[in-house]
Amino acid sequence: MKDETNYKKNDFAWNDHEKNQRIKIPSPYKIKILDDLSLRIELETILSELPQKQLANWAITNSQRFKQYFDNKLKVDKRIKETEKVLENRINGTCSAYHLRQAGFLANELAKESETEISKYSARVFAQSIAVGHMRGHAIVSSDYAIKVINLIYPNSLERAIAEREKQIVIAKQISKSGEQL
Repeated sequence: MKDETNYKKNDFAWNDHEKNQRIKIPSPYKIKILDDLSLRIELETILSELPQKQLANWAITNSQRFKQYFDNKLKVDKRIKETEKVLENRINGTCSAYHLRQAGFLANELAKESETEISKYSARVFAQSIAVGHMRGHAIVSSDYAIKVINLIYPNSLERAIAEREKQIVIAKQISKSGEQL
């Protein structure tokens, strides 16, 4: 007979460190952004309730909207599909944490090779979404990088940042309700 508590813990977090860690909301910002803290808290609360499989699906789904801002040479880079495939394998339980971490490092190279700030932060949205397959905490960081991209495209526009947070919340709620990838 399967231990239901252990099963739920494993479903919630794949990283042993995170299985027993208390979630603090709001988590501290890692970057400086113009944001609506109440919407970030709302998003983070929804994300904190998702099992890691759904959280990883949310992160990669959310990041897809930012690939359009990659520098042209990076938009067709083979590392995008390679790392997405590794995350998909992690979600399906056919990839180790080690391979996922390696894919995260590979995805992060896109940011390092970006020539524009918008591309760099868009690539960080993507790289952090890949890393969610290893640790849950990367989800909110990916989300914050998305806000940074919006801040760069629309300087000093709290309205645009709010609209972006609202999009992120909608995606999270859809994934939460469906339990599947969008």
